[in-house]
Amino acid sequence: MVVQFLRLAVLLVTVLLPTACNVDLPGLIASNELDTRLESKNRFAFLSDADRNLPLGEEYSFIVLTDTHIEGGNAHGLENLKDVLKGASFVVITGDITQNGRREDVRKFIEIARTFGVPCYPVIGNHDIYFDNFSEWRELIGSTRYRIDHSNTTLFILDSANASFGSAQLDWLQDELRTAKNHVFVFTHANLFVHTPGDIEQVTDTRERARIMAILRGRADAMFMGHVHQRIIREAGGVDYVAIEDFRDNDTYCRVHVSENGIRYEFEKL
Repeated sequence: MVVQFLRLAVLLVTVLLPTACNVDLPGLIASNELDTRLESKNRFAFLSDADRNLPLGEEYSFIVLTDTHIEGGNAHGLENLKDVLKGASFVVITGDITQNGRREDVRKFIEIARTFGVPCYPVIGNHDIYFDNFSEWRELIGSTRYRIDHSNTTLFILDSANASFGSAQLDWLQDELRTAKNHVFVFTHANLFVHTPGDIEQVTDTRERARIMAILRGRADAMFMGHVHQRIIREAGGVDYVAIEDFRDNDTYCRVHVSENGIRYEFEKL
């Protein structure tokens, strides 16, 4: 009982305090465990076979955004993203797609994503598991960790909705990287870095942070995150770590350009 209380306290402090995602204590108490979600991998209910096999060329672009917080059918303008997707090969939303993980809001995301005309890869965030609503994600979207392989690029979607990756998930990532393509991009929700020591909305287990950075060092191009509702860009070991402002309040997205000259980022607003 004491252990459960301490775990709850850690979650409260590390995941949901003021400057990041909205606090909703009943939802937090009823959210579920990482181990439960990681029982399955690479199971797809929303993404089609075609979504997972794109013929990317040597030069392409994609869009990343985060924290849309769809609630009560209000997608905060996400439906307008289709107007700026010209030239983009795919879209990734790095978590907190919904405010409370409710079925109608997951369905709203799916409805909007299917208008994009390009694949949209969802990442689970802490708000998406509120009220133990992972069952809705599992049924309508599928696994919370998965791998996507295109012609020359591998995408890894990681579950950090409890502000933790867990050793099993990091073992999986390390093993999967051995067969990854030339370009590697990693997407998760909880961010690894903050601006100041007073900011606490991040993966706070320093061992986990050190391990994932060691795993990605010299192997990944970039890791994209959300949660903190701020833009934070760091470089370490040849990897760019990019946290993006929330889409809900800022209408911000990142357009990523990939070419033989390297990776280039443009931050734009709808």
